[in-house]
Amino acid sequence: PGAHPARCSAQYRVLERMRSLGMIAVLPAFAGHVPQGVLRVFPRVNATRLGAWSHFDCTYSCTYLLDPEDPMFQVIGTLFLKELIKEFGTDHIYSADTFNEMTPRSAEPAYLARVSSAVFRSMTGADPEALWLMQGWLFQHQPDFWQPAQVRALLRTVPLGRMIVLDLFAESKPVYPWTESFYGQPFIWCMLHNFGGNHGLFGTVEALNRGPFEARRFPNSTMVGTGLAPEGIEQNDVVYELMNELGWRHEPLDLASWVTRYAERRYGAPNAAAARAWRLLFRSVYNCSGACINHNRSPLVRRPSLRMDTALWYNRSDVYEAWRLLLSAAGELGASGTFRYDVADVTRQAAQQLVSDYYVLIRDAFQRRALPELLAAGGVLLYDLLPELDALLGSQSLFLLGRGLEAARAAATSDREAEQYELNARNQLTLWGPSGNILDYANKQLGGLVLDYYGVRWSLFVSALVESLNSGTPFHQEQFNQAVFQVERGFIYNQKRYPSVPTGDTLEIARKIFLKYYP
Repeated sequence: PGAHPARCSAQYRVLERMRSLGMIAVLPAFAGHVPQGVLRVFPRVNATRLGAWSHFDCTYSCTYLLDPEDPMFQVIGTLFLKELIKEFGTDHIYSADTFNEMTPRSAEPAYLARVSSAVFRSMTGADPEALWLMQGWLFQHQPDFWQPAQVRALLRTVPLGRMIVLDLFAESKPVYPWTESFYGQPFIWCMLHNFGGNHGLFGTVEALNRGPFEARRFPNSTMVGTGLAPEGIEQNDVVYELMNELGWRHEPLDLASWVTRYAERRYGAPNAAAARAWRLLFRSVYNCSGACINHNRSPLVRRPSLRMDTALWYNRSDVYEAWRLLLSAAGELGASGTFRYDVADVTRQAAQQLVSDYYVLIRDAFQRRALPELLAAGGVLLYDLLPELDALLGSQSLFLLGRGLEAARAAATSDREAEQYELNARNQLTLWGPSGNILDYANKQLGGLVLDYYGVRWSLFVSALVESLNSGTPFHQEQFNQAVFQVERGFIYNQKRYPSVPTGDTLEIARKIFLKYYP
């Protein structure tokens, strides 16, 4: 508490509010991970260094894991949790994820059982009533490692009912069917939905409408509830509204009727055009089927290349028609803030589709060595479509880059800290790592970011293609990547202040884009 008083104060307030509402708070327990410094203080401790995570090297990952039979495992684990309980109280549920996206050093079931037992014993050493809450993401993330014997060993070492597993990505890749309902441990059917806080219309509404009920009917089901587990929020409100309602239902909904009523509730009045727009969106962009992953890979928000994927899981004309229908309802619904936000969001989606179309024109013109066509398509993209999109986003508070950057600075306790927090926020949106380690993972479509980050990248790409045709030399992607990295890194350090208050009329800007670009 002394080192981070502001964070500690926030934790007190969050826990107080949760408990006042009857919510059960989950505190973190010790999962076995220790910093390298532990080896210096306790040189005889038995610890194994885990591998690197994602595209980061051991400067930023490769944590150490205590051997489950080392005495320090229980000493550290129990002491840590006792101190946490002393500070914050307890509702007796604790989270711990020892191998989340980390490959264990051994696939032997006996080893995995020892680790699981050690984690649980460190919990009960501090709280005899402890119940372990664990993410089930690892089982579907590394299915080659987590075969039935390994999953069973990790789960069944804990007494049945003293663990709850989050089936984290159940709407697309449920784990309970191939683990016999997590081998008897209770589980929560979760919708993950969003990766990286990306913007982009997306949903799996039919899978959501079926999934929880199928899980409850599964033979010997141990499902005890439904949950939300997105990596980011403030997007696709309708999906979260639907998922939260399903938790109170005994059977699937009539989705067309439900979304019609949703539009009326959201805008405060019935409107036939708005209802039709939402039914179109629900049958298309919000109805991805199969193993769908909502990680926006639109060319708009990815580093440009000649091999970008423009495939969609839906009929793009449905989005364009929904766009037209929503704008036609503006006369009746334009005073509604949620309506104006939705017009901005659907217009943004239409613009995202249009960027893909212009990318295809640019790529095909380059491959045919048609310089005038390349210049024409590139000119529209760079000097009209992207600026119009940036202006649209700048008219809505939730689509402002400056809003997020100011929030990051506001969390600081000094000017130096404020600068660091802003750099971190910019880095997370773009490079995410010193060298683009997970580049664009958390891409967003924000006023300011579209022009000064994505737009500058696209300008460099089009210029490189034009130069290639003019000089008769091949376009080299690796050389472009090195050049564009300087642009990407430059955005993080440009020190430009971005508006945190919206400007412009959303409906006017959306109509302007519609009149220019509606296909």
